[in-house]
Amino acid sequence: MKSLLNFSAILLLFIGASCSSNDDDPTPPAPVIVTFNATLNGTSEVPANASTATGTATLSYNKTTKIFTLNVTYTGLTPTMGHIHKGAVGTSGPIVFPFTNITSPFSYTSAALTAEQETDLLANNYYVNLHTEAFTAGEIRGQLITDNPNGSGGGSGGGGGY
Repeated sequence: MKSLLNFSAILLLFIGASCSSNDDDPTPPAPVIVTFNATLNGTSEVPANASTATGTATLSYNKTTKIFTLNVTYTGLTPTMGHIHKGAVGTSGPIVFPFTNITSPFSYTSAALTAEQETDLLANNYYVNLHTEAFTAGEIRGQLITDNPNGSGGGSGGGGGY
């Protein structure tokens, strides 16, 4: 009888523990953010120009949602167009993300990136370009660079001189 009582007590203990609600509401994982930086200037244009205008861009990419937000500031120019192009340092490439607002400072938020766009972004294969009447092909440009494509809070980036 004593062993039956002990067995019943142990069985009830296990049943009670299995009914715990600790796993009912799991906390979703924190989003993985990758940070890119760029320094915009005329010497980074292809071909380079002598513009004294400058700018900076910071892009935060959420690898969970596949959406990025870009913040751009600049001085010394009045842009007529601005966008993100696909292209490596020293090359020109097609427009991928056109900006509708180009008054400094401005922000741009993307739609969810395709797998190809994400691959290009994480490979530092995009650049910010601001065009003016004086430099219709682009007055200042900066390559979006991360030193931490895996995320975990983002990289310190770089991009100076690109």
